[in-house]
Amino acid sequence: MRIPKSFASDNNSGVHPAVMQALQYVNEGHYTGYGDDPYTLEAVAKFKQLLGDNIAVFFVYNGTGANTVLLNTVTRSYHSIICPESAHINVDECGAPSAVTGCKMEYIRTTDGKLTPELVATMMHGIGFEHHSQPKVVSITQSTELGTLYSLAELKRLADYCHAHDLLLHLDGARIANAAVALGCTLKEMTTDTGIDLMSFGGTKNGMMFGEAAVFFRPELAADFRYFRKQGMQLHSKMRYISAQFSALFTNDLWYENALHSNMMAQKLYNELLKVEGITITRPCEVNSVFAILPAEVIPRMQEKYFFYIWDETTHEVRFMTTFDTSIKDIDHFIEALKQELSS
Repeated sequence: MRIPKSFASDNNSGVHPAVMQALQYVNEGHYTGYGDDPYTLEAVAKFKQLLGDNIAVFFVYNGTGANTVLLNTVTRSYHSIICPESAHINVDECGAPSAVTGCKMEYIRTTDGKLTPELVATMMHGIGFEHHSQPKVVSITQSTELGTLYSLAELKRLADYCHAHDLLLHLDGARIANAAVALGCTLKEMTTDTGIDLMSFGGTKNGMMFGEAAVFFRPELAADFRYFRKQGMQLHSKMRYISAQFSALFTNDLWYENALHSNMMAQKLYNELLKVEGITITRPCEVNSVFAILPAEVIPRMQEKYFFYIWDETTHEVRFMTTFDTSIKDIDHFIEALKQELSS
């Protein structure tokens, strides 16, 4: 069913025309499968231009696959993975990381979705004790599931702690473009330079049709990734259809323009909601998400007009997401509809 422009998820948006054009371009002719094609080589080269030469890059179908195969490559089943309670790998991946890796998920409750060395330290016990799972990976999300951001200094401090305690730092970068734009930094400054070890790099939420990238900032960690990717059913035979999309995103900084627009639209929505009586904004607007509490009776009526998700059913907190194709007109119409429902 086709629905009006929604504020539910950046997964609901369409494909950017430049990305669609790239898909059409690589659709002509025959090319070697499984990544041995010129378009995949081009995309890998573009990743290295953005993040540095000393990386290993692989393409997969989706974010859950990227996170799961990455974590499976660097862990053994007796390890544990430390993450915030709200982490996507803990809440929204149907247990895939634990099921595939065999690792215990050690989650930490936080108010802002962020980890600190002090919080991670609470999980650093039973080291070398055979009856306990052994901490191996700290997993964070940038931007977080709560729409918050790690500063570059916070990332560096957390990475330093991990490396001092023989831990790897994994970054879920589903909305990494939005984070870089919001921080006013380059992708390299936020990842390579802060000490991230491995990362899933999101494209679907920023104008792509499908596909994500798995990035290792220490190439030696990637020695067996190809085998785990195949076992994990994440090896795309016609790889060029993923890699060409990334090349399109990285041409003329399209990734930046898309993320900048979605962030700006979220700020616009945030500012308009502040003016609406009866609405409570619950979190700062740092990227392309807005969290607010709506009257319980208004939520289902508004969802019939503009689909969005309830974030916390107990408090009636909802989440609005903006995308590269959200327009000011979309926001104006939404605010007008909301005011009408509140007054009825």
